[in-house]
Amino acid sequence: MSVGVGIRIVGVRQSDGLVLVGVLSPDGTEVSIVTDLDTFWASPHGFVAASPTGATQQVEHVELVPPVVKSARVLCVGLNYSDHVKEGSYRDEPLPEIPTLFARWPASLSIDGAGIPVPSTEDGLDWEGEVVAWIGAPLVDATPEEALAAVVGYSTFNDVTSRRAQKETSQWTMGKNGDRSGPIGPMVPAAVVGDLRDGLQIETRVNGEVVQHGSTAQMIYGVGETLAHISRSFTINPGDLLATGTPSGVGYARTPPWLLHPGDVVEVEVERLGVLTNHIVDNTHRHQALFAAPNESEKV
Repeated sequence: MSVGVGIRIVGVRQSDGLVLVGVLSPDGTEVSIVTDLDTFWASPHGFVAASPTGATQQVEHVELVPPVVKSARVLCVGLNYSDHVKEGSYRDEPLPEIPTLFARWPASLSIDGAGIPVPSTEDGLDWEGEVVAWIGAPLVDATPEEALAAVVGYSTFNDVTSRRAQKETSQWTMGKNGDRSGPIGPMVPAAVVGDLRDGLQIETRVNGEVVQHGSTAQMIYGVGETLAHISRSFTINPGDLLATGTPSGVGYARTPPWLLHPGDVVEVEVERLGVLTNHIVDNTHRHQALFAAPNESEKV
């Protein structure tokens, strides 16, 4: 897959806990500071269009984090690719007329390179490569066109899922909020990415083997339509995110099921957005994180 990535926006957490927003250098070794997180999300489209003016730091000397405000909602679309619907437990049901939505908490998000622990109650974890849209303007009763115009950028995302917890009840919250189970790549401006309906290639690999390959042109519900639908129930705020769903090829639907175990490496690559790589680690890492310094808890 050919990937051309331009501006990549990340969060940088300082030792005092303050999160700044920065732009990665093309080789990913440096980050140039733009502003603090709250100021950025007060006018994100303007900051994305401008050149960073702050200090430049070496990535190896800073702690990168998702540039997510504490009040953000991570809204997720399930069953958004028809081939994915057909491979799962909903295969015998008609396609839903409206998007199936669930939510993640921002605390479940992590970054490229983070170790993702397998919870003690799970036999393994499942992959779901997809694209996340970052919302840059408030939306209330929006039209699909207004909603799409509010998107400030997109990121590669892996909606790593605890299937046992997900399927124990009709609600998906437990299965979708494991510690560090939502790795998200740098944000690429929407103007660089273009319209997802034109089709960006998505590929997920486990230990180098391709397990998912699809295109965002196959999505049942578009970004603008989904955000407009949500905005009719509650206000979408700048800094909220929309995970747009995954194509077919997930592990639990295979015969026999294929799940991620400690030592596995999972990659999600999205055209124009880049590659997201994470290692799977065992449950002891959840306990170790309780006593680690903030910048140590993400290490494998």
